[in-house]
Amino acid sequence: MNTVRTHIPKFQKLTSCVTRILGCNPGHMTLQGTNTYLIGTGPRKLLIDAGEENNSEYLSLLQSTLKETNSYISEIIVTHWHHDHVGGVPDVFKMLLNQEGSVAEPKVSKFPRMKAPEFSLGNIPYNFIKDQHVFTTDGATLRAYYTPGHSEDHLVLFLEEENSLFSGDTVLGEGTTVMEDLSDYMKSLEVILNLNPKLIYPGHGPLVEEPVEYVKNYIKHRELRESQIISSLKESLPKSLNLSEIRTHVYKDLNESLHTAAEKNLVLHLDKLVKENVVETYEENAAQKWRFLNRPSL
Repeated sequence: MNTVRTHIPKFQKLTSCVTRILGCNPGHMTLQGTNTYLIGTGPRKLLIDAGEENNSEYLSLLQSTLKETNSYISEIIVTHWHHDHVGGVPDVFKMLLNQEGSVAEPKVSKFPRMKAPEFSLGNIPYNFIKDQHVFTTDGATLRAYYTPGHSEDHLVLFLEEENSLFSGDTVLGEGTTVMEDLSDYMKSLEVILNLNPKLIYPGHGPLVEEPVEYVKNYIKHRELRESQIISSLKESLPKSLNLSEIRTHVYKDLNESLHTAAEKNLVLHLDKLVKENVVETYEENAAQKWRFLNRPSL
Protein backbone atom coordinates (compact mmCIF):
# COMPACT_ATOMS: atom_id res chain seq x y z
CA MET A 1 0.00 0.00 0.00
CA ASN A 2 1.22 3.48 -0.82
CA THR A 3 1.22 6.59 1.39
CA VAL A 4 -2.15 8.30 1.63
CA ARG A 5 -2.58 11.43 -0.50
CA THR A 6 -6.29 12.27 -0.18
CA HIS A 7 -7.76 13.49 3.11
CA ILE A 8 -10.69 11.42 4.40
CA PRO A 9 -13.04 12.88 7.06
CA LYS A 10 -13.35 10.74 10.17
CA PHE A 11 -17.12 10.67 9.65
CA GLN A 12 -19.05 11.19 6.43
CA LYS A 13 -22.57 10.33 5.27
CA LEU A 14 -21.89 9.36 1.67
CA THR A 15 -25.39 8.42 0.46
CA SER A 16 -28.82 7.90 2.01
CA CYS A 17 -27.79 4.40 3.14
CA VAL A 18 -23.97 4.52 3.41
CA THR A 19 -22.03 6.24 6.19
CA ARG A 20 -18.25 5.91 6.38
CA ILE A 21 -16.53 5.94 9.77
CA LEU A 22 -12.75 6.01 9.65
CA GLY A 23 -10.98 3.46 11.85
CA CYS A 24 -8.59 6.14 13.17
CA ASN A 25 -5.61 3.80 12.72
CA PRO A 26 -3.29 5.53 10.24
CA GLY A 27 -0.14 3.74 9.13
CA HIS A 28 2.05 2.67 6.23
CA MET A 29 -0.17 -0.33 5.50
CA THR A 30 -3.54 1.23 6.42
CA LEU A 31 -3.16 4.65 4.72
CA GLN A 32 -5.26 7.14 6.75
CA GLY A 33 -6.99 4.21 8.43
CA THR A 34 -9.44 1.39 7.85
CA ASN A 35 -12.74 2.48 6.30
CA THR A 36 -15.74 1.00 8.10
CA TYR A 37 -19.27 1.52 6.81
CA LEU A 38 -22.71 1.71 8.42
CA ILE A 39 -25.35 0.51 5.96
CA GLY A 40 -29.12 1.12 5.95
CA THR A 41 -31.71 3.91 5.82
CA GLY A 42 -33.59 2.81 8.96
CA PRO A 43 -32.58 2.24 12.59
CA ARG A 44 -31.24 -1.30 11.96
CA LYS A 45 -27.73 -1.00 10.53
CA LEU A 46 -25.19 -3.38 9.07
CA LEU A 47 -21.55 -2.60 9.90
CA ILE A 48 -18.91 -3.51 7.32
CA ASP A 49 -15.63 -4.15 9.20
CA ALA A 50 -14.88 -2.97 12.72
CA GLY A 51 -11.38 -1.51 12.69
CA GLU A 52 -8.67 -2.72 15.05
CA GLU A 53 -8.64 -3.45 18.76
CA ASN A 54 -8.30 -0.91 21.58
CA ASN A 55 -9.13 2.16 19.49
CA SER A 56 -11.19 4.44 21.74
CA GLU A 57 -11.39 7.22 19.13
CA TYR A 58 -13.08 4.91 16.61
CA LEU A 59 -15.47 3.49 19.22
CA SER A 60 -16.45 7.00 20.28
CA LEU A 61 -17.20 7.98 16.67
CA LEU A 62 -19.26 4.85 16.10
CA GLN A 63 -21.15 5.23 19.37
CA SER A 64 -22.01 8.89 18.79
CA THR A 65 -23.19 8.13 15.24
CA LEU A 66 -25.54 5.40 16.46
CA LYS A 67 -26.85 7.63 19.25
CA GLU A 68 -27.47 10.64 17.00
CA THR A 69 -29.35 8.52 14.45
CA ASN A 70 -31.15 6.38 17.06
CA SER A 71 -29.71 3.29 15.36
CA TYR A 72 -28.34 -0.10 16.33
CA ILE A 73 -26.12 -2.71 14.63
CA SER A 74 -27.76 -6.03 13.82
CA GLU A 75 -24.82 -7.59 11.99
CA ILE A 76 -21.10 -7.00 11.47
CA ILE A 77 -19.83 -8.17 8.08
CA VAL A 78 -16.09 -8.81 8.04
CA THR A 79 -14.42 -8.52 4.63
CA HIS A 80 -11.42 -10.61 5.78
CA TRP A 81 -9.49 -11.78 8.83
CA HIS A 82 -6.76 -9.09 9.04
CA HIS A 83 -6.61 -7.43 12.45
CA ASP A 84 -7.40 -3.92 11.19
CA HIS A 85 -10.77 -5.19 9.89
CA VAL A 86 -11.83 -7.75 12.50
CA GLY A 87 -9.76 -6.86 15.58
CA GLY A 88 -12.22 -4.24 16.81
CA VAL A 89 -15.22 -6.62 16.88
CA PRO A 90 -15.00 -7.49 20.64
CA ASP A 91 -14.73 -3.78 21.54
CA VAL A 92 -17.74 -2.93 19.35
CA PHE A 93 -19.69 -5.75 21.03
CA LYS A 94 -18.82 -4.43 24.47
CA MET A 95 -19.79 -0.90 23.49
CA LEU A 96 -23.13 -2.04 22.03
CA LEU A 97 -24.07 -4.13 25.04
CA ASN A 98 -23.30 -1.24 27.39
CA GLN A 99 -25.49 1.14 25.40
CA GLU A 100 -28.75 2.23 26.94
CA GLY A 101 -31.60 0.27 25.37
CA SER A 102 -29.20 -2.20 23.76
CA VAL A 103 -30.66 -4.96 21.62
CA ALA A 104 -29.57 -8.55 20.99
CA GLU A 105 -25.93 -9.25 20.16
CA PRO A 106 -25.19 -8.76 16.47
CA LYS A 107 -24.02 -11.57 14.23
CA VAL A 108 -20.42 -11.51 12.96
CA SER A 109 -20.45 -12.84 9.41
CA LYS A 110 -17.59 -13.71 7.06
CA PHE A 111 -16.23 -16.39 4.75
CA PRO A 112 -14.26 -19.09 6.61
CA ARG A 113 -10.50 -19.48 6.49
CA MET A 114 -9.36 -22.87 5.21
CA LYS A 115 -5.60 -22.91 5.78
CA ALA A 116 -5.29 -21.30 9.22
CA PRO A 117 -7.30 -20.69 12.40
CA GLU A 118 -9.69 -17.77 12.52
CA PHE A 119 -8.76 -14.52 14.25
CA SER A 120 -9.97 -15.14 17.82
CA LEU A 121 -12.90 -13.06 19.04
CA GLY A 122 -12.91 -14.68 22.46
CA ASN A 123 -16.43 -15.94 23.21
CA ILE A 124 -17.98 -14.27 20.18
CA PRO A 125 -18.90 -16.81 17.48
CA TYR A 126 -18.55 -16.36 13.73
CA ASN A 127 -21.47 -16.85 11.36
CA PHE A 128 -19.82 -18.39 8.29
CA ILE A 129 -21.46 -17.63 4.97
CA LYS A 130 -21.22 -18.94 1.40
CA ASP A 131 -20.65 -17.24 -1.94
CA GLN A 132 -23.45 -14.85 -2.95
CA HIS A 133 -24.97 -14.76 0.52
CA VAL A 134 -27.44 -11.84 0.71
CA PHE A 135 -27.63 -9.38 3.62
CA THR A 136 -30.63 -7.05 3.86
CA THR A 137 -31.72 -4.07 5.91
CA ASP A 138 -33.90 -1.03 5.22
CA GLY A 139 -32.79 0.53 1.94
CA ALA A 140 -29.94 -1.90 1.27
CA THR A 141 -29.39 -5.32 -0.27
CA LEU A 142 -25.79 -6.53 -0.07
CA ARG A 143 -24.63 -9.61 -1.97
CA ALA A 144 -21.31 -11.14 -0.85
CA TYR A 145 -18.88 -12.45 -3.48
CA TYR A 146 -15.91 -14.65 -2.63
CA THR A 147 -12.78 -12.81 -3.80
CA PRO A 148 -9.62 -14.46 -2.42
CA GLY A 149 -6.13 -13.23 -3.21
CA HIS A 150 -5.43 -10.48 -0.72
CA SER A 151 -6.41 -13.12 1.83
CA GLU A 152 -7.89 -16.60 1.51
CA ASP A 153 -11.23 -15.57 3.06
CA HIS A 154 -11.78 -12.22 1.36
CA LEU A 155 -15.21 -11.04 0.26
CA VAL A 156 -16.59 -8.00 -1.54
CA LEU A 157 -20.15 -6.73 -1.14
CA PHE A 158 -22.32 -5.50 -4.00
CA LEU A 159 -24.94 -2.93 -2.98
CA GLU A 160 -27.74 -3.64 -5.44
CA GLU A 161 -29.69 -0.42 -4.86
CA GLU A 162 -26.69 1.71 -5.87
CA ASN A 163 -24.83 -0.65 -8.23
CA SER A 164 -21.80 0.01 -6.01
CA LEU A 165 -19.20 -2.23 -4.39
CA PHE A 166 -17.50 -2.48 -1.01
CA SER A 167 -14.11 -3.86 -2.04
CA GLY A 168 -12.34 -4.44 1.28
CA ASP A 169 -8.62 -4.65 0.51
CA THR A 170 -8.98 -6.18 -2.96
CA VAL A 171 -9.13 -2.68 -4.44
CA LEU A 172 -7.81 0.34 -2.52
CA GLY A 173 -8.70 3.98 -3.03
CA GLU A 174 -5.02 4.76 -3.56
CA GLY A 175 -2.03 2.63 -4.44
CA THR A 176 -1.98 -1.14 -4.76
CA THR A 177 -2.64 -3.84 -2.23
CA VAL A 178 -0.55 -6.76 -0.96
CA MET A 179 -1.50 -10.34 -1.80
CA GLU A 180 -1.27 -13.89 -0.53
CA ASP A 181 -2.01 -15.46 -3.92
CA LEU A 182 -1.71 -13.56 -7.20
CA SER A 183 -3.51 -16.19 -9.28
CA ASP A 184 -6.59 -15.96 -7.02
CA TYR A 185 -6.28 -12.19 -6.88
CA MET A 186 -6.41 -11.77 -10.66
CA LYS A 187 -9.55 -13.92 -10.82
CA SER A 188 -11.10 -11.78 -8.10
CA LEU A 189 -10.43 -8.61 -10.09
CA GLU A 190 -12.34 -10.21 -12.97
CA VAL A 191 -15.26 -10.88 -10.60
CA ILE A 192 -15.33 -7.17 -9.78
CA LEU A 193 -15.15 -6.19 -13.46
CA ASN A 194 -18.05 -8.50 -14.27
CA LEU A 195 -20.15 -6.81 -11.58
CA ASN A 196 -19.54 -3.49 -13.40
CA PRO A 197 -19.97 -1.25 -10.34
CA LYS A 198 -20.53 2.49 -10.74
CA LEU A 199 -18.66 3.26 -7.52
CA ILE A 200 -16.25 1.45 -5.19
CA TYR A 201 -16.14 1.96 -1.43
CA PRO A 202 -12.64 0.65 -0.57
CA GLY A 203 -11.28 -0.70 2.70
CA HIS A 204 -8.64 2.04 2.70
CA GLY A 205 -8.41 5.34 0.88
CA PRO A 206 -10.95 7.56 -0.92
CA LEU A 207 -13.89 6.46 -3.08
CA VAL A 208 -13.09 5.03 -6.50
CA GLU A 209 -15.39 6.93 -8.84
CA GLU A 210 -14.37 5.31 -12.15
CA PRO A 211 -14.02 1.74 -10.92
CA VAL A 212 -14.02 -0.20 -14.20
CA GLU A 213 -11.09 1.73 -15.65
CA TYR A 214 -9.37 1.70 -12.25
CA VAL A 215 -9.58 -2.10 -11.94
CA LYS A 216 -8.50 -2.55 -15.56
CA ASN A 217 -5.37 -0.54 -14.72
CA TYR A 218 -4.71 -2.88 -11.75
CA ILE A 219 -4.87 -5.81 -14.19
CA LYS A 220 -2.69 -4.09 -16.81
CA HIS A 221 -0.04 -3.35 -14.19
CA ARG A 222 0.15 -7.01 -13.15
CA GLU A 223 0.12 -8.22 -16.76
CA LEU A 224 3.00 -5.88 -17.63
CA ARG A 225 5.08 -7.17 -14.72
CA GLU A 226 4.29 -10.76 -15.72
CA SER A 227 5.36 -10.16 -19.32
CA GLN A 228 8.65 -8.67 -18.06
CA ILE A 229 9.31 -11.77 -15.97
CA ILE A 230 8.53 -14.12 -18.85
CA SER A 231 10.77 -12.10 -21.20
CA SER A 232 13.68 -12.25 -18.75
CA LEU A 233 13.35 -16.04 -18.42
CA LYS A 234 12.98 -16.55 -22.18
CA GLU A 235 16.05 -14.45 -22.92
CA SER A 236 18.08 -16.48 -20.41
CA LEU A 237 17.29 -19.90 -21.91
CA PRO A 238 18.62 -22.52 -21.58
CA LYS A 239 19.91 -21.10 -18.33
CA SER A 240 17.59 -20.78 -15.32
CA LEU A 241 17.62 -17.76 -13.01
CA ASN A 242 17.50 -17.26 -9.25
CA LEU A 243 15.35 -14.58 -7.64
CA SER A 244 17.97 -11.85 -7.48
CA GLU A 245 18.83 -12.41 -11.15
CA ILE A 246 15.19 -12.08 -12.16
CA ARG A 247 14.89 -8.94 -10.05
CA THR A 248 17.93 -7.43 -11.80
CA HIS A 249 16.31 -8.09 -15.20
CA VAL A 250 12.85 -6.79 -14.27
CA TYR A 251 13.60 -3.93 -11.86
CA LYS A 252 16.52 -2.13 -13.46
CA ASP A 253 18.36 0.44 -11.32
CA LEU A 254 16.15 -0.23 -8.30
CA ASN A 255 17.26 1.26 -4.99
CA GLU A 256 18.74 -1.46 -2.78
CA SER A 257 16.32 -0.63 0.05
CA LEU A 258 13.47 -1.83 -2.19
CA HIS A 259 15.04 -5.15 -3.26
CA THR A 260 13.23 -7.26 -0.63
CA ALA A 261 9.80 -5.81 -1.48
CA ALA A 262 10.44 -6.27 -5.20
CA GLU A 263 11.46 -9.90 -4.71
CA LYS A 264 8.32 -10.63 -2.67
CA ASN A 265 6.28 -9.25 -5.54
CA LEU A 266 8.22 -11.37 -8.04
CA VAL A 267 7.59 -14.55 -6.03
CA LEU A 268 3.84 -13.95 -6.25
CA HIS A 269 4.09 -13.68 -10.03
CA LEU A 270 6.38 -16.68 -10.31
CA ASP A 271 4.08 -18.83 -8.17
CA LYS A 272 1.20 -17.91 -10.50
CA LEU A 273 3.26 -18.81 -13.59
CA VAL A 274 4.26 -22.14 -12.06
CA LYS A 275 0.59 -22.91 -11.36
CA GLU A 276 -0.21 -22.10 -14.98
CA ASN A 277 2.60 -24.38 -16.18
CA VAL A 278 4.37 -21.51 -17.94
CA VAL A 279 7.44 -21.64 -15.70
CA GLU A 280 9.10 -24.43 -13.73
CA THR A 281 11.00 -24.12 -10.47
CA TYR A 282 13.54 -26.34 -8.76
CA GLU A 283 16.43 -26.21 -6.31
CA GLU A 284 20.03 -26.13 -7.41
CA ASN A 285 22.89 -25.88 -4.92
CA ALA A 286 20.43 -24.95 -2.16
CA ALA A 287 19.06 -22.05 -4.24
CA GLN A 288 15.61 -21.87 -5.84
CA LYS A 289 15.66 -21.24 -9.56
CA TRP A 290 13.08 -20.68 -12.28
CA ARG A 291 13.08 -21.50 -16.00
CA PHE A 292 10.65 -20.76 -18.80
CA LEU A 293 9.02 -23.90 -20.18
CA ASN A 294 9.84 -23.55 -23.85
CA ARG A 295 7.30 -25.68 -25.71
CA PRO A 296 6.96 -25.96 -29.47
CA SER A 297 3.93 -24.23 -31.00
CA LEU A 298 1.07 -26.49 -32.11
